[in-house]
Parts: sequence; structure tokens; C-alpha cells
Amino acid sequence: MKINLFPLVLIGLAGITIAGCASQARQADDNARQQIARQYGIDGFDQVETIRFTFNAQVGAKQVQRKWEWKPAAGEVRHWADSQPAVETFIHPMTAEPSDASLKALDAKFINDRYWLLFPLHLVWDQSAEVADRGQARNPLRPGKARRIEVRYPPAGGYTPGDVYELFIGTDGQIVAWVYRRGGSEKPTRMSTWENHRRLGPLLISLDHNGPDGFRVWFTDVALKIRDQSGWVYPED
Repeated sequence: MKINLFPLVLIGLAGITIAGCASQARQADDNARQQIARQYGIDGFDQVETIRFTFNAQVGAKQVQRKWEWKPAAGEVRHWADSQPAVETFIHPMTAEPSDASLKALDAKFINDRYWLLFPLHLVWDQSAEVADRGQARNPLRPGKARRIEVRYPPAGGYTPGDVYELFIGTDGQIVAWVYRRGGSEKPTRMSTWENHRRLGPLLISLDHNGPDGFRVWFTDVALKIRDQSGWVYPED
């Protein structure tokens, strides 16, 4: 009996092609993760001994202000709330579920505020998140197009599991806008610009974020200390 090997060869070649395409896609996604994080200073972050910042947010008539000082290597966070003189200090990341609900809430606020300031670095720090380069797409807040990067968090774990972020990257490699979808919802929970980029030591940060509905997040009193150096480093003009 004669066996026709030609279909088997085609099937084998198709499998190799599909596997190759998938591998190329994964490589492109990983490249996007690394490129953006490096653009914002991930390679120099280990030089940072202390970083401080004041997170400001406005939604309509409501305003929020929280001041933080974080020592990444020591895992120590200090917090000043709404211009109050009292200082709260806690360890981050927490090694166990805190029994104090207020401490857990404070840790969640710190993570939120730090994400606004340093989210590009989380593309490398948060390896459990899936990062996908979706190519060119319409900028949701400005005329024109930008490269859209989708960041999808696992459906379990963390304070807000399943969250999805869409980053829109300009031709200079900087984020120009982002869209946040809580729990992966189809409708955007929040969208805002990324503006007023400044150099802060080895880092690149965006100090101002504006939404289409009057929502705004901005940072003041931002500074860092470099290991084995004295004095604070401030954003460049």
C-alpha cells in the first residue's frame, strides 16, 4: 500500500510555522516590557536608596493628598496623611496578611499611588502580568495614533485582581496616555494622559495626568536619594 506523505509534511510545516509565529509574538511582547521599563529607568533603580513623593488627586470637588517616603531595599514606607504631622511607618511588601484593617488599607493606597508614579517599572517587577504589544491604535485622549501595550493582571491575588491597563506609547518611547479597566471590564474605569515628563536621577517620571472628566492626578515634592551620596535629587527642569 502506498502512503502519501505529502499531507503529513504540510501539517508538520504548518505546526512549525504556528509555533514560530507564537514564539515571535512572545518575544515582541517581552521586548515591549523591557523597552518601556528601560525608558523609565529600570536599569538604574537599584541606585535609589530613598524616594519621596506627594500624590495629589482631584475628582470633581473632592481632593486627596498623601505624602510617602519609600526605601525600596529596606522595605520601609513612611506616610503622612492630608498634611497631618503624624507619621505612620510600615513594611512593604507585607510578608503576611495584616491583622489591622487600617494598615492593609494604607498599604493598598501606597500601591495605588506608586503605580501612578512608577507603573512602567512594574512591567518588569510584576512578572505575573501578561504584556502584549497590540500595535498601532487610536489615542483615546488626543488626535492621532500611538502604539498600544496591554497589561493584564492575573484573575486572583493582589488588591484588585484581573485589572487591565492599556498604555499608549508615542514615537519617543514615552507613555502619552493610559486606560485602566478594573477587573478587566470592557468599559474603561479611568483614562488619563501622561504629561510633564522629567528626569529624576536615573528615572524618568510623569508628574501630571489629566482625564476627560475633570479628573487629575499630579505629583509634588518628588525627590530621591542615591546610594552612597548625600542630599536629595530633584526632577530636572
